[in-house]
Amino acid sequence: MSSEPNSASYVALRQFLEHLEIERGRSLLTIRNYEHYLSTFFETMKIKTVSEIDDDVIRQFRLWLNRQPGVRVRGQKAAEMKKRTQNYYLISLRSFLRYAMKRGWTGYSPDKIELARVGDRHIDLISMEELNRILAVPDTTTRAGIRDRAILELLYSTGLRVSELTSLNRDMDLTRAELSIRGKGDKVRLVFLSDESRSWVKKYLDKRADIHEALFVDERAGSVESSDRECRLTPRSIERIVTQCAVAAGVSKKVSPHVIRHSFATSLLENGADIRSVQVLLGHANIGTTQIYTHVTDKHLKEVFTKFHGKKKTE
Repeated sequence: MSSEPNSASYVALRQFLEHLEIERGRSLLTIRNYEHYLSTFFETMKIKTVSEIDDDVIRQFRLWLNRQPGVRVRGQKAAEMKKRTQNYYLISLRSFLRYAMKRGWTGYSPDKIELARVGDRHIDLISMEELNRILAVPDTTTRAGIRDRAILELLYSTGLRVSELTSLNRDMDLTRAELSIRGKGDKVRLVFLSDESRSWVKKYLDKRADIHEALFVDERAGSVESSDRECRLTPRSIERIVTQCAVAAGVSKKVSPHVIRHSFATSLLENGADIRSVQVLLGHANIGTTQIYTHVTDKHLKEVFTKFHGKKKTE
C-alpha cells in the first residue's frame, strides 16, 4: 500500500485488514485483494480520513472505475473494465464502511452504494464424453500419470477448489468415502470420494517412495532433501496438468480445475440434487452463488413441459 503511512485512512485500512484476518478468519489472498481494491480507492480519491467519504466521492470513484481499461486480449485495444470487476471494488468498499460505522469513524451508510448491473454469468462446461476423454489421457503406466489421473478423478468426485486440492495431505483415510476439507473463510465441510477417485489416489500413494506429507508432489522435486513446500504441487501446477490433458484429449474448450468443479455441480443438479445440498457440497457461503448453475439445468423445464403440458387437451 502506497498511501501515506501516517494518514488516518491508512491506519483505518490497516485495522480493517487485521480485523479480516483475526476476527473474520479470511485467507491471506482475500486480504490482499481487499487491500488492493481499498488502497486504489483511497489513493485515487485522495482520501485522508474516512469521514471524507460522501456521495460525491463515491460517484467520482464509480466514474473513474467505469473509465478504466480492461484486460488487453491478444494485442487488441482493451475495452472498459468489466462491470463485474468494478463490483469487486464496490463490495470491498461496502465491507470496509460497515466496519467503519461500527467503529464510529463515519456515518456514511454502505447500503447507499449500489452495485453495477451485470449480465448472467457464463459458465464453461464440458460434457461427460469430453470429461471421460480427459480422464483417459494420463499414462497410468508411470507414477506421474497415475498422479494426474488421481488429481482428475478427485476434482470431479469432490468439486474441490484447486487451492483446497493442493492443501490435501497424504494422511487422508482412504477406507472412508468422505473427507473433511477446510475451505474459504476457514470453514470446514464434508466432501465425498467416489470409488474411482479413492482407487487412483491409493495407487498413486503406493508408488510414492518419499516421506513428504503433501498428497500430490512434483515428480522433479520428490527427493528426501526437498522441503514439503518445494515439492507440493501448486494451484498453477494443477491448472497446467488439467489444461494439458484437455488439449491432448482434443477438447477445444478452455478446461481448468474450476470447469471440472462447474461440471460436478451441474451433474448433481441434472440428476435431481436440490440446490441447497449442492451449495453445501461446494462450500458456498451464499446460495446466490450456487444459483448461477440453475440456468444450465433449465433444459429439464422443457422436458417437463413436453411431457405434461396439454395432455388433457390431446386425449
